[in-house]
Amino acid sequence: MPKQWRFASHDQAIVGRLAEEMSCSPLLAQVLAARGVTTKNQADSLYSTKMTDLHDPGLLPGVSEAADRVVSAINAKRRITIYGDYDVDGVTATSILWHCLKLAGAQVDYYIPCRLEEGYGLNLEAIQTLYDEDPERLVITVDCGISSLEEAALAKSLGLELIITDHHTLADQLPAAATNVHPRLPGSEYPFPDLCGAGVAFKLAWAICQKLGDGTKASPRMREYLKAAVGLAAMGTVADVVPLVGENRILVRYGLSTIVEKSMTGLAMLLKVAGLDSQNELSAEDIGFGLAPRINAAGRLGQARLAVELLTTENRQRAAQLADYVDQLNKNRQTVERKMYREAKEMVEENPDWLETGSLVLASEDWHPGVIGIVASRIAEKFERPAVMIAMNSETRIGQGSGRSFNGFDLHSGLSHCSEYLEAFGGHRAAAGLRISADRIDEFREVFGRYVSENQSSESEEPELAVDAEISLHDLTNKAVKELDWLGPFGQMHRRPIFSSSRVELVEAPGTMGGGGRHLALKVREGSKIIRAVAFGKGDWAEEMVEEINGPFSICFSASINRFRGYENVELQLIDWKPSSSQVASKAV
Repeated sequence: MPKQWRFASHDQAIVGRLAEEMSCSPLLAQVLAARGVTTKNQADSLYSTKMTDLHDPGLLPGVSEAADRVVSAINAKRRITIYGDYDVDGVTATSILWHCLKLAGAQVDYYIPCRLEEGYGLNLEAIQTLYDEDPERLVITVDCGISSLEEAALAKSLGLELIITDHHTLADQLPAAATNVHPRLPGSEYPFPDLCGAGVAFKLAWAICQKLGDGTKASPRMREYLKAAVGLAAMGTVADVVPLVGENRILVRYGLSTIVEKSMTGLAMLLKVAGLDSQNELSAEDIGFGLAPRINAAGRLGQARLAVELLTTENRQRAAQLADYVDQLNKNRQTVERKMYREAKEMVEENPDWLETGSLVLASEDWHPGVIGIVASRIAEKFERPAVMIAMNSETRIGQGSGRSFNGFDLHSGLSHCSEYLEAFGGHRAAAGLRISADRIDEFREVFGRYVSENQSSESEEPELAVDAEISLHDLTNKAVKELDWLGPFGQMHRRPIFSSSRVELVEAPGTMGGGGRHLALKVREGSKIIRAVAFGKGDWAEEMVEEINGPFSICFSASINRFRGYENVELQLIDWKPSSSQVASKAV
């Protein structure tokens, strides 16, 4: 479906004043003006952040009581078990709390459910096992548990002390845990509701450090730990694709520098295998495309415990081994992903009537349950509709599914509407997981597709790109593009600036790169200015461009600095393109 480019209107007087007041390039000034900024003071208030702007952890519902229970368990020398999730958010949250408790002298271990055998979140068997091993232990969940009513009830009946910390969508009823910690608890007035699991774990760790200190301030040793832990919180925040505004923006902005300057042993080794160890600064994209996929691969392929060990070990040799191992797991995951994506596309092509509904629900016994979420995201983008991928178990006839939204559709709400067809489900607006019996898939596909069609807003039927400014490629100097990073970090709800240029030309035929030719690579020219451009996941554009472009064409893109072997060059991330004959007239936002 072609995208409508919507161009922001600019008051050139405001652009000129901003450029002068801020001593910046017109490029940055145009972006600020496009986003409603008219003065330097307004720009500073919106984009300048301080760590002291983080809210006191005591404001987070349940965190004070949870911290008291943790400190009491430490003093009583009881075992404390962190029950985490297997994705990056859960792994980093587990690691944050583990480092805190270890420094505090606690007897601490962790339990990460196997994605392939136990599925997401708390499970009854795990609760029973933990109790049988040590009925006096304290169990703290991170990034899971807020909808685990039956599991919390079992823990309560056994007398197992359970603290739940989570950020996912609340159920109609709260679990009967000793304490629930969640930014959106009923009656909560916490100023920022969009923390991820690692962000919530960081706040709990901060509160524990305060309790262990003088009640309001942590000891110097624990303060140093908290500074390093911000890096782990940043990783979880970026990887979980929560809104990169408010506290999340602060955590990521300072966490990016912390990862470089105060890397724990395992994280330093992870930077090395990702080829990021020589960089003086990181971007959120470096986490999203370099660090997070390697951690995620371990969880997706049933090895999440090793990812936690990587982020907690102080043994350099062991850390190097683990980093190499998760790197190899990521390569294996990429191979599996390419195969599944190809099969999913063929399945849609063989069933064109599925495209007449508002969503796609695909299932196969040959798909790996740990990779379906990544492929669902690619399928949703490819066919421009919410997608659910289901990995069926041929023996149990139960499928494990993962869904990804498109164009802002509330996926959790859609699954709630279809809950009678599901064994279980959970998640949030953009991503969710489910379990379903094989004989309910066709019914679920029909009802879910109809619900999406009826509840997708009319505006989302024609995807739009909000363009900050139409510019010349000559405007993209290294200095000007670097200035844009002042607006960062970039992510969900705070995107990297988007520009367009018209009448650019191909320098040569576009090509593909990456395994299976998944990504597009090309060079574009405007006059004497030549810039390299890439489009991730858009390798199929290469053939389309050769067929449709016969001269000058228009591109829509973001720009960043590509650093390689000591060299820095501007590189474009191509978002969309149009042959000149199909250019759409500008529309003011």
